Amino acid sequence: MSIDQQAASPATAPLFTPLQLGSLTLPNRIVMAPMTRGFSPNGVPGSDVAAYYRRRAAHGVGLIVTEGTPIDHTASAASPNWPSFYGQAALEGWAHVVSEVHEAGGRIIPQLWHVGTTRKPGSLPNPASSPVGPSGLTAAGEQVNEPLGEAEIADIIAAFARAASDAKRIGFDGIELHGAHGYLIDQFFWDKTNKRTDRYGGSLVARTRFAAEVIAACRRAVGSDFPIVFRFSQWKAGNYDVKLAVSPDELAQFLAPLVDAGVDIFHCSTRRFWEPEFAGSSLNLAGWTKKLTGLPTITVGSVSLNKEFTSSAEDKNEQDASNIAELVHRFKQNEFDLVAVGRALLADPAWTEKLHTGQYEAIAPYTAEAASRLY
Repeated sequence: MSIDQQAASPATAPLFTPLQLGSLTLPNRIVMAPMTRGFSPNGVPGSDVAAYYRRRAAHGVGLIVTEGTPIDHTASAASPNWPSFYGQAALEGWAHVVSEVHEAGGRIIPQLWHVGTTRKPGSLPNPASSPVGPSGLTAAGEQVNEPLGEAEIADIIAAFARAASDAKRIGFDGIELHGAHGYLIDQFFWDKTNKRTDRYGGSLVARTRFAAEVIAACRRAVGSDFPIVFRFSQWKAGNYDVKLAVSPDELAQFLAPLVDAGVDIFHCSTRRFWEPEFAGSSLNLAGWTKKLTGLPTITVGSVSLNKEFTSSAEDKNEQDASNIAELVHRFKQNEFDLVAVGRALLADPAWTEKLHTGQYEAIAPYTAEAASRLY
């Protein structure tokens, strides 16, 4: 029996309405958030990875965003077990993932990723390659390389565009660009890691140039109807209180070049979806982004869990339905269009189905064991 044929809980019914995004039709508003897993030896996703994503699709997830997939640049990854998004073997593996998800009735997009200077020197799969970033700086201020030259910036932009083109060619339903959490694209946004004085540095708006050029190149590669999701965050890894934009006006200035470049959907990464982004309003980051751009947004952050994601996986992050009512209330207020769920879906592939039918007590908790397996 498909999820659409099961008796729906009135409490969550609003989240199970369809959504049209350009050429993409989603059956509901639940998104599987991207979560790095490290189960792809030599960068190739195998049949176990395909089965992992298929399980979530079969249980009714509206849209799956894959774990981060490094693009074709020597310093894009920091583990040989992260699934690459280049090379024949890896792309054939991803094509199989897409086929399995589609066969189960799901929709799926890859998250295209470059880790920048978060990569440690000597990291596999390319130990001879040094970390790269806009100014060669880590978030801690350590100088690990020279600033990226414009020729290499152009090469990285081209690698993102090739990945976008390959995603469309092998059957994905769109792409997500990872511009959050202190990775390469975000390092251009953040003044702590971008000290450039050329056209890729300077004001907050000027620091969006690299991202805008990546988005525009991907848009040219895939055409006008292929959805491009852009994930961004105010917070950075290890610095949860920082804000790129300290006011709605600054956020509007930051977002405008990204909209103009071709973003269709913003994935607004926060730690707790219920927290207001700015004083004087209850709107969260997704709410403000939708209000300022008019584009659809995805909210995320501790959905149905009673511990934040920084809690140790050794502690049970018990499922807690108490924040679902708040989530639905905000959705009904048109604050956001889609809801991304991470750890809860990692722990229980049937989370979406159980939410749909109101079986909260049957949802499995997120534990250390759940965090360490590919299931």
